[in-house]
This record gives sequence, C-alpha cells and structure tokens, in this order.
Amino acid sequence: MRTIDLHCDTVLRLMKDKENLGLYENNFGVDIKKLKKANSLIQFFALWIDLNSQRDPVDICLEMMDKFYLELDKNSQYIKLATRYEDIINNDKEGKISAILSIEEGGALKGKLYNLRNYYRLGVRSITLTWNNVNHIGYPNTKEAYRNKGLTDFGRQVVYEMNRLGMLIDVSHLSDQGFYDVANISKKPFIASHSNSRHIKNHFRNLTDDMIRVLSEAGGVMGICFERNFLGDSEKARIEDMVNHIKHIKNVGGIDVLAIGSDFDGCNPNGEIGNIGEIEKLLYALKDNGFAEDEIDKIFYKNALRVIRDVF
Repeated sequence: MRTIDLHCDTVLRLMKDKENLGLYENNFGVDIKKLKKANSLIQFFALWIDLNSQRDPVDICLEMMDKFYLELDKNSQYIKLATRYEDIINNDKEGKISAILSIEEGGALKGKLYNLRNYYRLGVRSITLTWNNVNHIGYPNTKEAYRNKGLTDFGRQVVYEMNRLGMLIDVSHLSDQGFYDVANISKKPFIASHSNSRHIKNHFRNLTDDMIRVLSEAGGVMGICFERNFLGDSEKARIEDMVNHIKHIKNVGGIDVLAIGSDFDGCNPNGEIGNIGEIEKLLYALKDNGFAEDEIDKIFYKNALRVIRDVF
C-alpha cells in the first residue's frame, strides 16, 4: 500500500525552533521516518500564512520555504521535490518520497498575479485559496455572512492563471459560493485538500453532499481530514468516524472522489491515528468495513495521483 497525504502543517512546527527541529525525525505528526513507515509516495507540505501577523505575508512565506528547502537538502537521500508528474515517477524509482510544496492562504499573493507566478517558479504547486481570513481572492466559510460571497475578480484571475500554470486549486476553507465559482470556471480538476462531509458532521469546514457531487463530476478529490472537530463529537479523532465519512462520501460522490488529507501538525493531535506512520490503522478499518483492496488503493493514493497527473 502506498500513501499520498494532501495536507500537513509540519513546516510550521519546524519553524518554532529552526535550528534544532528537523524533518528526518521529530515529535510531530510527520517526519521522514514516519513517512517511510507509511510507505509514502507523496507528502504535501503546506506553508501556512497568518494574515493577522504584523509581518509581510510574502516574507513569512519565503522564510518558511527556505526552511522547507534546507530540510530537503539535508535529507536528499530520502525525499525530493516534485514539480511535475514525471518527477513523482522518477523519485519513486530512486526510492525517494516526493515532496509537493503548497501554500495555505491565498493572501500570500497580496493581490498580485506576479507573486503567484513567482511562487510557481519557486516550486509551489498548490494553493489553498483562503484560510480563515478574507483576502484578495475571496472569503472563508467562517461566518454565515461569508458563505454566499464568491470569488473576487482577482480570485477569478487566480483560478485562470493556476489552470494555465498547472497548479492545484485547493478549496478547503473557501466559502460555499467560492467553491461553486471555482467549479464553474476551472478547466482542470480541483481539490479540497482537508475537508470531510457536512452531512456527517455539520461543520463549516466540511463539504455538503451537493459539493461532493460537483467535485466528483469535476474529476477532483477531497482529503479525509483527521481533525476531530470535522469528524464527530468525540474528544478523540476516531477511526470509526473517519470510516463513516468515507462511506457517506463514497455513496454520494463515488469512490474516485476520496483521498487522504490528514492535516497532521495543524489539527488537534488527540487522535487514534497519532501520526502518518500509523496510517495503516485506517487501512485495516476500511478492510473490516468491506472496502475492497482496489477501493482502498484509490483512497490512499490512486485518486490523488490521477488528479496530480491531470493538473501538473
């Protein structure tokens, strides 16, 4: 079994002590040793930008990117950047995990398409259009008043340009209307990197059944997120709840819309799957619940890999 995880915030954790914390081994949800245990094909690494900070968001992004690349250099025998589908195939042949760089917060563009293009040149291949703040692209789904607000004119330009460049558009955190705007104008599949079913858990970060169907029809995927508040009402992120979401999403949108988006190192750490190295617990639970091996393959890596191939 291979694994593709569409979202983690490990770089943010490493920034807490840049000189001493590293990617090979740490106490967080994701490191190279854990990724090897998970038989990881690809790990997406998000650069999370806090728009409430007093600092320039571009400066924050570049500092985090520098740490990301320093860690790739230190661990080049195990992990390597992928900016094209072919890179993933070649890295795997070399026995290396592929790292895909993403930005979580479109406010890092500061309303300029040249920033988008420069991030692309620096290796970024996915952008979460909003986090929990209003930005130049659109609105988050954090307030009822935002849910019917869609993409701005600049946001539409970003979608067009990301399509042209070959970048994954990520609608997790985006307002409901923003989701539909992306679905209506994107010419390529898009993703909800770390979102669950709103029918199973009524949380603004999750997708409605109609959204799941639209995403599936667009050829995109949604990554099952291990944040307990998006899963259910337990104090723990329970595997049982993950399976319930997966079952419902499969029934609504089909097996091809499902993927993994753990949100390790960004979500509440109190979960039955404590880190990416324990991902096989979900595999066994899916088997116990009647999922066929080819279905589990699709959830764990094949669906995400298909979208990457179609976009990159």
